[in-house]
Amino acid sequence: MKKFNFRKVLDGLTASSPGSGSSSGSNSGGGAGSGSMHSGGSAGVLREEIQETLTSEYFQICKTVRHGFPYQPTALAFDPVQKILAIGTRTGAIRILGRPGVDCYCQHESGAAVLQLQFLINEGALVSAGSDDTLHLWNLRQKRPAILHSLKFNRERITYCHLPFQSKWLYVGTERGNTHIVNIESFILSGYVIMWNKAIELSTKTHPGPVVHLSDSPRDEGKLLIGYENGTVVFWDLKSKRAELRVYYDEAIHSIDWHHEGKQFMCSHSDGSLTLWNLKNPSRPFQTTVPHGKSQREGRKSESCKPILKVEYKTCRNSEPFIIFSGGLSYDKACRRPSLTIMHGKAITVLEMDHPIVEFLTLCETPYPNEFQEPYAVVVLLEKDLIVVDLSQSNFPIFENPYPMDIHESPVTCTAYFADCPPDLILVLYAIGVKHKKQGYSNKEWPITGGAWNLGTQTYPEIIITGHADGSIKFWDASAITLQMLYKLKTSKVFEKQKIGEGKQTCEIVEEDPYAIQMIYWCPESRIFCVSGVSAYVIIYKFSKHEVTTEIVSLEVRLQYDVEDIITPEPETSPPFPDLSSQLPSSRSLSGSTNTVSSEGVTKDSIPCLNVKTRPVRMPPGYQAELVIQLVWVDGEPPQQITSLAVNSAYGIVAFGNCNGLAVVDFIQKTVLLSMGTIDLYRSSDLYQRQPRSPRKNKQFIAGLTELNDSPVPLELERCKSPTSGLPTRTPEAAPGFYRNEIPAVRQRNQVHHLPDHVNGHCTSPTSYSCSSGKRLSSADVSKVNRWGPGRPPFRKAQSAACMEISLPVTTEESRENSYNRSRSSSISSIDKDSKEAITALYFMESFARKNDSTISPCLFVGTSLGMVLIISLNLPSEDEQRFTEPVMVLPSGTFLSLKGAVLTFSCMDRTGGLMQPSYEVWRDPNNVEENEKSWRRKLVMNCPSLSQEIGDHQYTIICSEKQAKVYSLPSQTCLYVHNITETSFLLQADVVVMCNSACLACFCANGHIMIMSLPSLRPMLDVNYLPLTDMRIARTFCFTNEGQALYLVSPTEIQRLTYSQEMCDNLQDMLGDLFTPIETPEAQNRGFLKGLFGGSGQTFDREELFGEASAGKASRSLAQHIPGPGGIEGVKGAAGGVMGELTRARIALDERGQRLGELEEKTAGMMTSAEAFSKHAHELMLKYKDKKWYQF
Repeated sequence: MKKFNFRKVLDGLTASSPGSGSSSGSNSGGGAGSGSMHSGGSAGVLREEIQETLTSEYFQICKTVRHGFPYQPTALAFDPVQKILAIGTRTGAIRILGRPGVDCYCQHESGAAVLQLQFLINEGALVSAGSDDTLHLWNLRQKRPAILHSLKFNRERITYCHLPFQSKWLYVGTERGNTHIVNIESFILSGYVIMWNKAIELSTKTHPGPVVHLSDSPRDEGKLLIGYENGTVVFWDLKSKRAELRVYYDEAIHSIDWHHEGKQFMCSHSDGSLTLWNLKNPSRPFQTTVPHGKSQREGRKSESCKPILKVEYKTCRNSEPFIIFSGGLSYDKACRRPSLTIMHGKAITVLEMDHPIVEFLTLCETPYPNEFQEPYAVVVLLEKDLIVVDLSQSNFPIFENPYPMDIHESPVTCTAYFADCPPDLILVLYAIGVKHKKQGYSNKEWPITGGAWNLGTQTYPEIIITGHADGSIKFWDASAITLQMLYKLKTSKVFEKQKIGEGKQTCEIVEEDPYAIQMIYWCPESRIFCVSGVSAYVIIYKFSKHEVTTEIVSLEVRLQYDVEDIITPEPETSPPFPDLSSQLPSSRSLSGSTNTVSSEGVTKDSIPCLNVKTRPVRMPPGYQAELVIQLVWVDGEPPQQITSLAVNSAYGIVAFGNCNGLAVVDFIQKTVLLSMGTIDLYRSSDLYQRQPRSPRKNKQFIAGLTELNDSPVPLELERCKSPTSGLPTRTPEAAPGFYRNEIPAVRQRNQVHHLPDHVNGHCTSPTSYSCSSGKRLSSADVSKVNRWGPGRPPFRKAQSAACMEISLPVTTEESRENSYNRSRSSSISSIDKDSKEAITALYFMESFARKNDSTISPCLFVGTSLGMVLIISLNLPSEDEQRFTEPVMVLPSGTFLSLKGAVLTFSCMDRTGGLMQPSYEVWRDPNNVEENEKSWRRKLVMNCPSLSQEIGDHQYTIICSEKQAKVYSLPSQTCLYVHNITETSFLLQADVVVMCNSACLACFCANGHIMIMSLPSLRPMLDVNYLPLTDMRIARTFCFTNEGQALYLVSPTEIQRLTYSQEMCDNLQDMLGDLFTPIETPEAQNRGFLKGLFGGSGQTFDREELFGEASAGKASRSLAQHIPGPGGIEGVKGAAGGVMGELTRARIALDERGQRLGELEEKTAGMMTSAEAFSKHAHELMLKYKDKKWYQF
């Protein structure tokens, strides 16, 4: 059957449509898309001028690599020959780690938790046991591991597995106490079974409990040690099928480990004790110790401690053995942290951990259990970290972890991704960051060195930036699908530390994490960095290679949106709202809450949430704070969180907005240029015709910007006036309705309006900022509203993206519709519910501020939650010298464009179809005195559209909202193309990115679809149902970047990277690391004649003869079900995709074989030479004593 390519059909449909007509595209993102339609007289001409090179063949969605710490780990395994590490998780994932660059993620389809992992040592395979009682065999000889076989147990639950070294028979213990044996090659159950009632004595009346340990004797492979939970240990003879000896102890067993000679074994128990048993005297323990128990008098039992969950007993040739265990601390030390104890001789070292211990493994020099183990390191898997302890040094330092396991050191709240950034940035950031690295690590190399990895064909640099709940920012080198931290910035250092009992105004807004990062804006070319935090502040950083001590400049900005005036509803529908103030006692004051009147009886006004340091601050090399901007309390209401942020280094201006309005600040002159409510931006052209209301009642106002104006000014005048631009001011009479918020009339007494809920697990549109409701408020509700302010939900965790979860639509159509109504934000629903309009997108660009302008000028594009686009005109001084002294004029241009849904992103293209990047200032070190003295002029790179002599449009503007995308031609403001992306859902993220030197629009929808559209025609080129939105973390951290790359936070501790580039999908096999490399298994040590004679069984143990079908028979079919895996097909695909890698490995193997043959030849020649010398000396000795009698010697 011929393969049907839907993407080619889409391209053909779009290409065949006439230039002036309209084409109906496919349903994109689960909603009815209206396709691309063209309007305006010049649409056809402009389309012919731009040849779009991107087609659907350029795009394909594929996951590339996962970074970070495995979320909720449960199991750990290590291959001592290949030197690779495997970690299993509660969600059914397995992460396999080797040398830096070798990091593989695979997932069980069932999603069942991984109970245990077992490597087939040096075989390139892994066995996993899941909580669904299924065993899986993974093939690691391909870059993408796949399951070869599965075995599902139907009647018994798996509790423990053991695979002896160089054996193909896997021992499986169950909850019933039985032990089964599985053939690894065929994954078929053997008929040989060790039943629990045959293992214990017949006189025993109680069940021994589940199997908690299985291991073969190092001395004799034909003997199996079985540990049961109740304290019974059975030494089972596999050949005679009987118990050779039994051990009983009155405390439950958690783990067992052998001495390498096979004569002793050690058990850990639930009372914190360790027992050492000798096979010659199994009646009682050879030695019993409670390492952390208090010493008692003779004859009295030692004090009980916490259970020792695991113990390992490792021997050394030249020193005392190591006894390593987790747990076992005394109960009276409740505040002690989880610990790992290392006993070496008489020395006891307790290593306290930051998180609970999940599992640990001791790394030894040899894979053979019957040799001196020679431990050199301990891998400790914690709930939220992975550490490796160096045992070769007496102070037991830890190794420096080369993997990015600390992404979640503080919860990630936002991300940013930059591909193909300036190449020198990575080296510069690393050089600064390496100076601040922690010290005290082991001086030895990281011991997990397995696998092989090369850089591949991808050469462009990539940087990932993560913002965290504690206010820290981390810069990561993400080039060539790896991740390494470059530099860490702590934004909280610009603020004063809050003492206990202080900082009430911050705690009233966020109960935790007042420094949490919400938004990041970075200009790699100018190295200007800007962040906004949850406490309504913006910090601008400049990069410097020199340390400086200086004071931090701060500004305070007032943004207010009145909400107290209420429209009286119609009498026949519902009675009006009562006066909210009448519902509360006038003398009531709530201490510690954000009430209009504080506990001292003074209305909070002009107070920021955090206090900026006023003393000179030492700033190390790196990013140094240039300016701190804080929103302040207004009339007892806390500042609203910032919803949009943009910076332009060439203009020297930063703009930010929230649900109250817009602020524009000049960070060169450190002045506020504009602080205006959203309604005032429309001036007299408000398209939504807010209804006029009476002026505010009598209130006393305090001046907003104390640094700029010391005298009290009426609030209406203060809002409209820019400190330096000299904008005309308006009185309340001239601008009726401004700064008012209307609450919709209640049509039914019992009607409930669904408010977008941003917390507590409800799905909302990220750009919906509803701040009022038509529901009647009780006194408790009023108190809550007054505390949190309009539109301010109780913020529990500083919008930590790692902690927020949402609920999806459920079964019935009604509940699905209700969920969508709550979650989506469109212009119609927003107007119906609330007229409060948030600023959701900002963009600086050289463009045409007004219709039919003939000249370009600096502009600020402003997008709102109601789908409106406003253009703000920026009038900058013409001369560079005047930029530091002359005021900057900021004025709304009166230009309005509209879309459906909240605006998400902007971009511009020139008339040839090239993407126009914002202008920027070339970076120079602000603290380099010599450079500043030589050339003090600013070097600007201005990206302007080329203006020809022809009359017509010179620029495209791309605007994308939650619902649709539009392309306008400027300055005529003609809408050339429009594409309705979705009707039933909404977009979470949209970005204009560069792919193969051409621009396209990438979108991620809340229903999980990833869509790519060409520019400027908005032709759909990709629509894949990739990832359903399961929690808010994905919505807040998903981001696109150039060259077909994207990422999101897949769990609170992991970053998932993906590509939508067909080329990268094709080359991905060559970019990934190899998990398996051909390594010769080390030879076993020669035991010697006496040890071989007296040290153990001299017979060879044939497991095949004992467990095979011929002697043991077949197992019951109902006991377990064999399931073939797709590993064979995946292996063929992997081999086909990595031909070059296979050829390289084959060449290496041939080289190694040739080298070994050469060494063998040299050894043979040496042996022949020594044989000839021996023969010569023997002949000479014979001739010397040939004629002598025996008595002459």
